[in-house]
Amino acid sequence: MHTNTSAMEVAEKERTPGLSLGEEKNMVTQLLLVNITVFILLYFIKIIYLMEEYGEPAFVRDILSNTIVSATPSTLLSKPWTLLTAMFAHMDFWDIFSNMVWLFVFGTILQQRAGYKQIPVVYVLGSFAGYATYMAAVNLLPGVFPAVTAGTGIMGAHAGVMAMAAGVTFLSPGLRVFPQLWRGGVPVWIFFGIFLLLHLASVSVGDGSISHLAFMTGGAIAGALLAIAFKNGSRFGDKAFDVFYHITHFFDPKKLSGKASTEAATFPEPPSRNPVPFVKVGHVPEHRVNEILDKINDQGMESLSPEDREILIRASREDE
Repeated sequence: MHTNTSAMEVAEKERTPGLSLGEEKNMVTQLLLVNITVFILLYFIKIIYLMEEYGEPAFVRDILSNTIVSATPSTLLSKPWTLLTAMFAHMDFWDIFSNMVWLFVFGTILQQRAGYKQIPVVYVLGSFAGYATYMAAVNLLPGVFPAVTAGTGIMGAHAGVMAMAAGVTFLSPGLRVFPQLWRGGVPVWIFFGIFLLLHLASVSVGDGSISHLAFMTGGAIAGALLAIAFKNGSRFGDKAFDVFYHITHFFDPKKLSGKASTEAATFPEPPSRNPVPFVKVGHVPEHRVNEILDKINDQGMESLSPEDREILIRASREDE
């Protein structure tokens, strides 16, 4: 346990994913960019509607109703694309701000523990599970979720972020992270507890909707189940990511010309950190440390061998 924790601290210190636009394997950054872009786009369209004096009702009818997941099954069946658009849509600044902060916190930890391929899979499946619990709650418990509370539909990153939060907590409940914030690191379950309390408080004071709790419940269930499967050796997230990658890159010029890599589908390598190939960090070659850090980004901390962990710890000690 001590070796595992020490290796995690070294990995965080050496390579904590930031908001770099050049890091193509940082799926946390990609999700942040998509959510923020959609928010700006929707807000810009709303401003145009107001400037042209169409009014907000027209914006809701023409744009928003075709973006969010409806609480009515028949409406959802007629607009299946909303299953994708809704998970990235926000209309309130504080709503997207809080979601993106928690997405960065939990997504960063999950990416380090399980690898970058797990991030979009957990986010999307968590959102889908959230739609299911939301619609079940609204349609089966109308007394608890009246129409005025449930609204006409649901949108936002709430369920996807909850899936990451629950996934990280179930994957490594005793994990301590962000040692720069607190000596020895902060237990991940504390972040999860704060996350839950803030949403419960939002509903209790009337600023949030109880329907979002139903939405987030599905995300929590999906995240927990995916984490348990991952701990048991399942690489479902990696396989799902690769399938999606193959589909979206079917007409990739490199593949059509026969120059594609023979390894499993992945994003292009990020820009080089320009390491000197055999410069040593003490008695540990820097290129060896970089290889381990790349392995963490691709497959997560759980993929490290005892030798890999020992090298990270030894490199950190020699660097101090």
